[in-house]
Amino acid sequence: MTYVNFPAGRELDFAAIGRLCIDLNANEINRPMEETRTFTKYVGGSPANIAIGMSRLGMKTAFIGKIADDQMGRFIHRYLNDNGIDTANVVVDKTGAVTGLAFTEIKSPTDCSILMYRDNVADLKLTPGEVSEELIARTKMLLISGTALAQSPSREAVFQALVYARRHGAVVAFDLDYRPYTWKSEEETAVYYNLAAEKCDILLGTREEFDMMERFERNPDRSDRVTAEKWFDHAARIVIIKHGKAGSIAYTKDGASHRARSYPAKVVKTFGAGDAYAAGFLYGVMQGWTLEKSMSFGSSAASIVISSHSCSDAMPTADQVESYMASCERGEIVG
Repeated sequence: MTYVNFPAGRELDFAAIGRLCIDLNANEINRPMEETRTFTKYVGGSPANIAIGMSRLGMKTAFIGKIADDQMGRFIHRYLNDNGIDTANVVVDKTGAVTGLAFTEIKSPTDCSILMYRDNVADLKLTPGEVSEELIARTKMLLISGTALAQSPSREAVFQALVYARRHGAVVAFDLDYRPYTWKSEEETAVYYNLAAEKCDILLGTREEFDMMERFERNPDRSDRVTAEKWFDHAARIVIIKHGKAGSIAYTKDGASHRARSYPAKVVKTFGAGDAYAAGFLYGVMQGWTLEKSMSFGSSAASIVISSHSCSDAMPTADQVESYMASCERGEIVG
């Protein structure tokens, strides 16, 4: 059954708006940050990773965002171009803002953390007037991300993008991507997340992220079904609630729920799993696959990424995902 219909005749398959930053991943893994001396630089930011993932999967992809007028900003711009991503709406900041940095600590495959530098960052300086309506009118799907809602004027830029998407019939996906360090309070977060989610066709988040959104709701049992049903009264067609190792559940407006198998991984770090899953899942939905097949594809993509040192560099091609799934079926990959 098809749950989402994409507009035909569009030049672009996918566009994302939001955070563009630098990930500095620890090279000396299995030790604390205090003892780590060297890091490898990658392009980062959840929407950036998802856009890179979609491009690697063969989708015609664009990005809407703002970068600093510095060496790191130029590194990001070049990387996006090298990965086939349309950067016509990636704006260069002229106010002296800087590129956000994320230092990752990899103490063990299951004990990872991030040290963020997010003061005066360029990506949060994107204004509504800098969002291209013409670009959004040319795309089948727009992805928004929660981090971009944390501050003005980026917050208003996202809502302007939502207006354009609804006006031109683009499908909107919302990757909740809740990062508490960018927000003033949970109440503020809940208000803006809910306002954005009302306008989105596909919602993807963890149980904890949806709990944050339900700060003013009555769902004491943390019921996934109750959570999903709320959004079906608005624009949502698919709500995915992720439960970590327990897997994910996709709820649909017809009352059905959908589960799919997960895949083992030789885990290096936990970062990037959600981004790879989102790219793989949305790719499958755009191919017209069943939700179960799309979820399995996303799960396999996530396993590939967490088995690698990087996030953006490790985003797989469709052939790599299919090969990984086949290897798991043959028992060649064991977590």
